[in-house]
This record gives sequence, structure tokens and C-alpha cells, in this order.
Amino acid sequence: MFPRPEDPAPEAGSASLQWPEVVSRRSAPERTIPIDPQRTPVIVAAGQVTERSEITDAVALAARASQSALDAGEGLRERIQRVSMVSVVFSPVSRRPAAELAELLDLSGVEQESTTPGGNIPQWLVTRAAADIAQGRLDTTLLAGAEATRSLRAADPDVEIMRGLPRKAGPGDPDPVVGTSMEGMISLAELSIRLFRPIEIYALFESAFGHKQGRNFEQQRQALGPLMSRFSEVAAGHPHAWFQQALSPKEISQVSDVNRLVVEPYPKQMNAFPNVDQSAAVIVTSLATARELGLEDRCIFVWSGANTTEPAPVTRRDLADVPAMRVASAAALDAAGAKAEELSLIDLYSCFPVAVEASAAALGVELDDPRDLTVTGGLPFFGGPGNNYSMHAIATLSEQLREVGGIAYVGANGGLLSKHAIGIYGATPAPQGFVAADTRDAQAEIEAAMLPFTTEAEGIAEVVASTVVYGRDGSVQTAPVIASLEDGRRVVAEADESIRESLAGTCLIGERVQVAGSPLSYRV
Repeated sequence: MFPRPEDPAPEAGSASLQWPEVVSRRSAPERTIPIDPQRTPVIVAAGQVTERSEITDAVALAARASQSALDAGEGLRERIQRVSMVSVVFSPVSRRPAAELAELLDLSGVEQESTTPGGNIPQWLVTRAAADIAQGRLDTTLLAGAEATRSLRAADPDVEIMRGLPRKAGPGDPDPVVGTSMEGMISLAELSIRLFRPIEIYALFESAFGHKQGRNFEQQRQALGPLMSRFSEVAAGHPHAWFQQALSPKEISQVSDVNRLVVEPYPKQMNAFPNVDQSAAVIVTSLATARELGLEDRCIFVWSGANTTEPAPVTRRDLADVPAMRVASAAALDAAGAKAEELSLIDLYSCFPVAVEASAAALGVELDDPRDLTVTGGLPFFGGPGNNYSMHAIATLSEQLREVGGIAYVGANGGLLSKHAIGIYGATPAPQGFVAADTRDAQAEIEAAMLPFTTEAEGIAEVVASTVVYGRDGSVQTAPVIASLEDGRRVVAEADESIRESLAGTCLIGERVQVAGSPLSYRV
């Protein structure tokens, strides 16, 4: 999810931004490593809450989910050393939500921290906690997040949640902030035409994915129906899903009065649904502590994790490819010594359909794989609680993995298909022990491949991504494109007002357009 402008970025060089010391599987012996219970990270408990009627707030919801996790075993509360609260983006909170959460749970003397924004953060936190445990720096930690957007809108139906909310004032020092940096997620090219809403940028990516398959907007919309229908079926069976009704492909893909076209090619049913009150919490500890508390039979083992970052959309060579996601997926699987075909459970991030398509391609599975590509039902149907969706996925697969056994995969995505965190989990210990994959060399290659861009140009450009944004009345509001100039530089431009309405339903990929002005606009 896109951050609020007021969210403070950690200072450059801050320890909070440093990735834990990584271990390369390439240097690990091929034999199974003897298990050291003190350094074997496991998820031992999880809790989820969905509130549909009472008015609440994000920290109170997080406390309920956390308490549910803490109730898994006597003495678990006393072992918590650190409380991490995922950044709350849609609901009003203070600058110390982790401290407030610890107070509500009566956890005194524990380390408290909040995170930077991003849907990748829940998995990033699990991998970081597992690395700390594996390296002897931590024993037990509580990870939690929540959004109370339904409650917020019940109090003020006109509030515009995507614009962000001011932090509530309150006593006490702000929480320390940890997490992946937001730097480079978006460039001046996108900002110059006010192209920053996730729904519009993800739609641009979707146009490129559809064009590569030879489809126009309408054809791509119809092709996405079966995929998202399967997601709705999973949500229908999940006790914490916001929408517990399976929808047919036609109900999802056909534009209607109740399923208006929002942005090409997405109608309303294909978008993440943020108007929820939901929370999830996970407790990560060592196998030794789990045994000591009599919780060994609840353990889900954290096998590996990997993190990568993609540059700003305008600089990406192929907008129908996400190499950083492929790198993270391959690195996590390799670190775990696992293959995609061996996975029992999969959850791919699903804020918009293109995120699922990109994740499936990165993992090397088909969209119609007989295994479901979600354990929750995804953000359009399970619900999109801000940055914390993947905590629900991790909590859910932890429960399911105890039943079905095997290996599970979580793909978490933050920003604009920007920040990727992959986690591999097992019902049994990892053969090589936990490994935090080293992706630094591949990350450097991704950054070296960035294309140059400009915000000032006059001349012909070829469109590489295109969308049309509609108002509630069906009128065309904007029609942004990403295009390549003849000298190879990229531009982001908005349709000239004189042609805007004529672009309804039209994908311009491959077309040559005339760009000019400041900010840049184009004519076909």
C-alpha cells in the first residue's frame, strides 16, 4: 500500500534499515544440519480478528488478535522480548502504536517498534525475527498489525482513506521505526502528472501483462474472471474473510451497476477492499522455548526468507515482468532446498490481479494450478487491512500446515509491485536450518538495468503501458501512459483533455503518441 506523506522515513544508515546478517546456502553443507533448538525459529501461535459491528480502533484490534495468540500456551506472555507493530495506513493511530499495544497486553519491559509502510512488511518481519533467533539475538517476539477502516468510516462516511490520516497526538516517545526503505519506489516522472495511486499504476502493469498475451482491455478483464472467482471461493470458506460468498467469473469480470468499471481493465470486484476491521498477530520463538512451554506440537518451522526491491515503474525495462520478484522467489526456494512443485500451500499477494499474475510467473506456477494460489481468499474478498494482509496469510497457513503437513510459500508485495518478501515454511524442521537468502548481487543487477527517464520532452513516443481511469458516473477522468522516446528515455504522460473521452476502453500499447508540455501530455 502507498504510504502516508507524514510517515517518517528512518534516517539513512539507521540500524533499523540494516538487513540481518545473511547466510548463503551455497556455503552450507549438503548434509542435514543437526537441529539446535535454541536457534531454530518457529511460529508457535497466531491470532486473527474480524470485527463487523462494534466500533473499535487499530491498536485495540491488534490487542485482541495478539491476546488470542498469547492464549496458545501458559507462560508464553512472559517470554515475549519484542513487540513489532506493522505500519497502520488507513486508521488513525498515534506515533507509538507498538508501545500502546504492549501496554494493553501488560507486556512491560519489552522492546517496542513500529514499521515502515508496505504489504511486504509482515513477511519481512518474520524473516528478520527468524534470522535474529537463528543468530542468538532473540528468543521470542510478537508481530501484529491491524486496520479499523470500517469503524473509521462508520464515524465519518465521507473520509477519504487513500489520502492518509494525521497521526493522533499522545504522550510518550514515538516508537522506533524499522523496515524496508520507501526510497526509489516512485519517481518524479510519475509524480509530475500526479500518478501515484496504486490502483492506477497496477492497472498500467496489467495492461502490459494483457498486451503480452495479445489481449485488449475487455479480453483481459474476461480472462481474469476465473482466477479471481477461485479466490472468492477460498474466501467463502475462511472464518475471518470479509466477504464469505463465492462469485462466478462473470459476476467478477462483467461490468454492471454493482460492479462498475474503476480503471481499465479492473471493475470494482477485482480491487483490494480496504473498508475492513481486521487484525492478525503471530508469535515467533525458538524451538527450545516451544518445547519448554509444551508447545512443540504447534510448531511451524520458518525455513527461509528473501527480500528484493524493484525500481520506479517508469524505469523498468519490461512492465510485464517483475525480475525482483523472480529473484526473491528463486532465492527463498533455493535457500530452503525446495521446489515449487513440492509446495502444499501457497499464498500470493493479491491487491490487484496483476500481483497474482506476476507472483505466479515468479514462482513458476500456472494461474489454474490445482493448488489454490491463496489460503485466505485474497485482498478483494478476504479483505485488505492495509499493510497487514500477509500477516493473515501467515497466520492461516500456520494453522493449515499443522493439518496438511509439507511446505508452504508466502509471497508478500509492497508499494507498486516494488518491495518483495518471500517466506518458506514447513511442518517439520528445515533440512539445512533457517537461511536468510543473500540477494545482494541480483539486486545490484536489477538496479543497473534501470532505464533513464525525463519529465520534459517534445516529440514522438511509443506507449508501453496504458490505462483509463473512470469516475463514478462512468466518465473518463484520466488516461495515463508510460512511453519510450526515440532516444530510449522513458516518459509518463497524461492524455490531452481534447482526446480524453475518446480513449474510453482503448489500450494504446504499441501506438505512437505526440508528447509535449509541462506536465507532459500526449495526443494520439
